[in-house]
Amino acid sequence: MRQFDRENKLIHLPAFSAATWGARVLMAIVICVLAAGASVADGKKHKLSKDLDALKGGHNGATVDVIIQFNQTPTAAHHKKVQDKGGALKTKLDFIKGAHYSVPAGSLEALENDPDVAYISPNRPLRGTSTSTLDYTSETVNAPVAWQQWGLDGRGIGVAVIDSGVTAVGDLYWWNPTNQTYGSRVVYSQSFVPGTTDTSDQYGHGTHVAGIIASAGWFSTGGNFTHTFKGIAPNANIINLRVLDQNGAGTDSSVIAAIQTAISLKSTYNIRVINLSLGRQVHESYTLDPLCQAVEAAWNAGLVVVAAAGNQGRNDSAGTEGYGTIAAPGNDPYVITVGAMKTADTPTRSDDTIASYSSKGPTAYDFVVKPDIVAPGNQVISTLAPNASLLSAPTDVYLSEYSSSSSSSMTASTGSGGNGKNNKKDSTSSLSTMTTNTISPSYMRLSGTSMATPVVSGAAVLLLQQNPNLTPDQVKARLMKTASKNFPAYSTVADPTTGVTYTDYYDIFTIGAGYLDIAAALSSSDLADASAVSPAAVFDPSTQSVYLVTGQGVVWGDSSPWATSLVWGTNVFVNGTAVLWGSSVCWGTSSNAGFSVVWGTGVVWGDTSNQATSTALSILVGGEK
Repeated sequence: MRQFDRENKLIHLPAFSAATWGARVLMAIVICVLAAGASVADGKKHKLSKDLDALKGGHNGATVDVIIQFNQTPTAAHHKKVQDKGGALKTKLDFIKGAHYSVPAGSLEALENDPDVAYISPNRPLRGTSTSTLDYTSETVNAPVAWQQWGLDGRGIGVAVIDSGVTAVGDLYWWNPTNQTYGSRVVYSQSFVPGTTDTSDQYGHGTHVAGIIASAGWFSTGGNFTHTFKGIAPNANIINLRVLDQNGAGTDSSVIAAIQTAISLKSTYNIRVINLSLGRQVHESYTLDPLCQAVEAAWNAGLVVVAAAGNQGRNDSAGTEGYGTIAAPGNDPYVITVGAMKTADTPTRSDDTIASYSSKGPTAYDFVVKPDIVAPGNQVISTLAPNASLLSAPTDVYLSEYSSSSSSSMTASTGSGGNGKNNKKDSTSSLSTMTTNTISPSYMRLSGTSMATPVVSGAAVLLLQQNPNLTPDQVKARLMKTASKNFPAYSTVADPTTGVTYTDYYDIFTIGAGYLDIAAALSSSDLADASAVSPAAVFDPSTQSVYLVTGQGVVWGDSSPWATSLVWGTNVFVNGTAVLWGSSVCWGTSSNAGFSVVWGTGVVWGDTSNQATSTALSILVGGEK
């Protein structure tokens, strides 16, 4: 769908007064809304993304990689027109009516003026969004209830992991103890990284993500172990579509091509879920972004798409306190966008808090309410890819953390799961000679919304195993409605390195519809009978009210069983009051600038330096206490 249906129904949320907001904030809103209206008053449709504008008209011979979307699926004639302007076709992306080209910068203006062209954007770089341990992740979201009460484990369901590759480590094998047979559950692998066909995980991110979804926990099972690191759907199959290189970097075109492949392989491997633990900055409306068009195509093809919210929740570079920092493609209203919680190293929910780095909504340009749901994502223990570049002291897991052995060594007989595929960081080591304070050869610890995303993907797998007839919209609506709504009003955390204290409020743009609860989702019989696209949030200065805006034929409304109060709860407003958005909470009392950025046309965070990248990497390996 290229445009959010703007023949909207308005869901009126509790109004707030001018006194609540303060006169300064209301004035900022009025100015912002008027400015936004004026910016499109000339009626001219801009078909060149803003980050390409500076290159338009260049004649120095430079070339640029772009994704061109057309008004129809491009034919040989369309490709020839680009080639006639000096362009070279790199990848066909027919399912989004586009293609990846290398074109001279000087040809951009001519291409923009081509009536067959809908939109041109760069082939943008993106990264994995990693930045509670898994020993309490599954308990926190009530996954054991699915395993024990319903006998659900993901068997027969395929999950496309579009990431840095998946190494087929032992915990991703199936094993039949009756006849001692075993085999890999990584059933298909393909690389979309330019210049290589290697599908193994040289970064360590994708294997970790796959383990959160589908680890069987063989190498932490047995009498010597105090905890088993099982994934949420520990018998699901993994379709490994590698798009990130050994540094965790990739491009839009690679991800789009991988999504296209997942759609084409849907029937062959019963792929029902796509996991996207990656993202990049939002540069334009999701209705124009080719990455968002790709995830919508997958959704409309019957695949549940789960995406990371991003790790920019601490980013206050624009004075927004981290609001407005949702990454693409998590900004698309169709997909399930996931924020990260901290389990406090306990299996109960009562002491869990949001990770301060978890990105917050609304989305840039479109003001879509995101994230949709939150799940454990901080300091998660999962499967380790040998020789991965992420292996380092902060990511190390020690045997003593999950072994009960009091002797100086351990044996492999109870933890091997019947297969000989244990993975080792140190090829000279042997499990039979490892002391309990030895670094684990099978598991590592990572943090971020990248780790929360596969928790929700695993939950979707369990729902689909229970009822294979569920549509993506029904899965999304069910998970959101049954999510736990019990949160504190706010929480704080101090960064031990910088001394900065971060305060998070549990509003609709921080925790979405709530905390994933798999048992509640499986127990529910509610079936959404319409689209579950996430609503947009709009401030109306004439009524001084905030509205949720949804399109025609959307399930959310003011009637049971999908009333907004049931899906998002009554505590998603600031401090549990009838205020959706408050200046004194979100921005402090000294400035309205941040509010204007979020609700205007400004970009909250950018790529002018490597600050965002380095910060995300720090989160990935260190997490938050």
